[in-house]
Amino acid sequence: MLIVTTNEIPGFRILAVQGEVMGLTVRSRDAASSWVAGFRAIGGGEIPEFTQMLYEARMQVMGRMVDEAQRRGANAIVAMRFDASEIATQWTEICAYGTAVVVEAIPSGQEGSTPQSAELAHRHPRHDGQFAPPSDVPPVRPDAPMPFGTPPQG
Repeated sequence: MLIVTTNEIPGFRILAVQGEVMGLTVRSRDAASSWVAGFRAIGGGEIPEFTQMLYEARMQVMGRMVDEAQRRGANAIVAMRFDASEIATQWTEICAYGTAVVVEAIPSGQEGSTPQSAELAHRHPRHDGQFAPPSDVPPVRPDAPMPFGTPPQG
């Protein structure tokens, strides 16, 4: 799954917007880690106990966000962001959110193509000659509802 912080993915067309997706967790700080971190804070610098906790929390919320996007039939997430806040000075809320989309790579020779998209389009062609996502990205189910109704026919 492609995950980017930008609103567009160079070399890819957004075919459908599947909606906002997010992953959320609330973590508590255990007393021992807080005590060690408080002691380390006296000298300044990084506090590895909290760095590890936040790293693990971000990986967890990213996984939850990706799971939600895949359930909606998306193969990419655009405009991804993290948010964190403190709850009652003992808990930390970590959230990852973005917009789940269905994308396809733009093949070589077409406007907007990039070397990366051309290579992906070449390696993973559909039977009709168009790009298909890599095998680890679940295809959009034909019966999956569109989040905002049927797209206009053009």
